[in-house]
Amino acid sequence: MRIGVAGAGAIGGFLAARLALAGNDVGVLARGATLRALDEHGIRLESGGTRSVARVRASDDPQRLGPQDLLILAVKSPSLPGLADRLGPMIGPDTLVLPALNGVPWWFFQSGGGPLAGHRLRAVDPDGRLERAIPADRILGFVVFPSSSCPEPGVVVHASGSRLVVGEPGGGPSLRAQRAADCLAGAGFDASASPDIRRVVWEKLLGNACFNPVSLLTGSHTDLLIDDERVNRLFQAMMRELLAMGDALGLPLAIEPPARLAVTRKLGHIKTSMLQDVEAGRAVELDSILGAAVEIAQELGVPAPLLDTVYALARVRAERLGLYAPPLTPTP
Repeated sequence: MRIGVAGAGAIGGFLAARLALAGNDVGVLARGATLRALDEHGIRLESGGTRSVARVRASDDPQRLGPQDLLILAVKSPSLPGLADRLGPMIGPDTLVLPALNGVPWWFFQSGGGPLAGHRLRAVDPDGRLERAIPADRILGFVVFPSSSCPEPGVVVHASGSRLVVGEPGGGPSLRAQRAADCLAGAGFDASASPDIRRVVWEKLLGNACFNPVSLLTGSHTDLLIDDERVNRLFQAMMRELLAMGDALGLPLAIEPPARLAVTRKLGHIKTSMLQDVEAGRAVELDSILGAAVEIAQELGVPAPLLDTVYALARVRAERLGLYAPPLTPTP
């Protein structure tokens, strides 16, 4: 299968490497030091105690890579609007677009019903650029659970997990979602197609919206945060706010916050993606991971004072570090 991956960082590089090693024709859209590393060495992957090298076609020109069967968007959410207008040459008449994004994606309310049907998330797509650039009927929801890091360009270290979930944004069974899941499973991932992908997005958000911004504020790994009694209580309360929002959206989760925290605690000394970004001097995904949740709470009229407070503090900290700019105000 011809698979394009936009972005070759911790997640994009991991997905691209595994898919290429499984025999797929993988083209990676990259630039700068990452592009040079891929051209010279391929993607060097460390996973499960083994090292592999995956050869991919790499370019900074979407025209050279051409139309894909699957196009995985694995850039950080602050970079996606600037990239979206360039993706046209990689999207053919049958291309399926899989956005591998942290937090709440821009397509979340484009399809399906619910109280916020049709609402454009200003936190992630303030001027509608993503909505215009990427046809809604090409999108498959895509939730990525593995943890990995990119210590240097072209090098990916896989820490844990292989679960990937795809599904139609509007819900329901789908042959094309199943085909995409089968392709991913063929590369060794624990991949499945879900008839309710928005619920899976909310499931992942339950951890991301807590661990990431608090790690930004404290500089701490997840085990140290969870083991702190006061922070543990904060996480549980933040999760209860998210669960209440999920209920209001028609996305109930049968998850108890202490049990959810225990799952992450078992993973050990984990550095969140946001803390990795801070240490590398990269823009943080604060709006997709937490700002979108705060916006949704406001639209629903669901109280979320702790999420709002943590978001406000994290914004100030990230701005002081030069790693965050508020979303553009949409033009009337």
